[in-house]
Amino acid sequence: MTRSSSDVRFRAIRRRSGARGTTHVVRWSVDGKDYQRSFHVAKLAESYRSDLMTAARAGEPFDQPTGVPASMMPTAPQVTWLDHAIAFIGMKWNEAAPKYRKSLAESLTHITVSLLLAGPDQPDEIELRRALLHWAFNAAAQKNDPPEDLTVAVAWLQAHSRPFSDLADPVVLRGALDSIAKTQDGRRASNATITRRRSALHNCLECAVELRHLSSNPLSNVARKRMPPQPAIDPRRVASPAQARALLAAVRENDPQFEAFFATIYFTAARPGEALNLGRQVCDLPRDGWGELLLTSSYQRAGAAWTDNGDVGEQRQLKHRAIEDTRPVPAHPTLVKTLRHHIATYHLGPDGRLFVARTGKAGRPLDPPYDKPVSMNTIYRAWQRARAAALTEEQFNSPLARRPNDLRHACLSTWLNAGVAPVQVAEWAGHSVAVLLSVYAKCIDGHQDLDKQRIAQALSETE
Repeated sequence: MTRSSSDVRFRAIRRRSGARGTTHVVRWSVDGKDYQRSFHVAKLAESYRSDLMTAARAGEPFDQPTGVPASMMPTAPQVTWLDHAIAFIGMKWNEAAPKYRKSLAESLTHITVSLLLAGPDQPDEIELRRALLHWAFNAAAQKNDPPEDLTVAVAWLQAHSRPFSDLADPVVLRGALDSIAKTQDGRRASNATITRRRSALHNCLECAVELRHLSSNPLSNVARKRMPPQPAIDPRRVASPAQARALLAAVRENDPQFEAFFATIYFTAARPGEALNLGRQVCDLPRDGWGELLLTSSYQRAGAAWTDNGDVGEQRQLKHRAIEDTRPVPAHPTLVKTLRHHIATYHLGPDGRLFVARTGKAGRPLDPPYDKPVSMNTIYRAWQRARAAALTEEQFNSPLARRPNDLRHACLSTWLNAGVAPVQVAEWAGHSVAVLLSVYAKCIDGHQDLDKQRIAQALSETE
């Protein structure tokens, strides 16, 4: 059955009287199928019938599902970039982790600002970004009207968002890609940031193809420099075993309640979020020798605005793993001793969690049971105190062990340099071998001197 036909026949307007008043019914048929439309005013009915007849005389085919020619079909409002980006966030929200929700919203905020059309009375860019990040691109916040202090910015954004069809123009798309590569102050963004933003744009455009806003993804027609899939770790960030032990000793001196946390990252290559979720029941800690930890999940802290329950964080499965998957890792005797001391000294959480918050706002002590993981802000402050105590001024101002996660890099580099098979290291780290060798196989600080000695010895033997 075709969707349109030129076989159109008209009937006289029928006048009907009823309890709700008089109506005037326009009647016609398309390819034998009857259609009608009612009007309360006779002149409107006559005008509508006249428009239909004019289209038929001009030879316009009539659409069979609606019974009207294309020139009289209702026009759908044009979809804007902002409309689609908001819908895209809504589609992703339920299945996305809080940190991914926040990351995606940040990327789309940056892209959206670059795609806005110029106009009078533009609010400050900071206000525009706040409106996008905290309302437009937050599906939970979208359930309510925008906050009063953001209504002006939201209205301006809606009025000056570019039509989505403009994204098919390579000039417009290149402008968005150029903005992706820059920070807010105009400096070049990091490779990781560029990759993350470009991925958000690509996925958003792919969604548009699915919804038939675009016939194809226009990114495929724009040649851009390919970004490296995995940025390599800067060797300057990786601490040597002596430096790592000095840092742990400084933690023990200044913040002893966190020594076991940092030791867990350093000796097992656990991610900080995995260490935060470590429980007593998954720790095999013999009195002597090596033990074993079973990493079962990760605690991701993104902020209350991005979680489903309003908490600042959420428990998630291990990175790149199924929900029920686990990862056993060896526990060095030094770590075993440190964890046994921690368990004997400090109250644990009700579920056996080892690293819990014991102080509240303004540093006030909390009463047990402690049911919240320790704040990463608290951990970062403790780590910076340890760096200041254990490192020289030059080292402190360098990238060396700047973040707690750098202890993971130090652990993996140590294992690799010790000759542990990459397949085994990758299994313990929760990575593929390819990622491990491209990202983590770096010389640890100070190891270059030993390598030079080996080279010198090899050359001397040939003389």
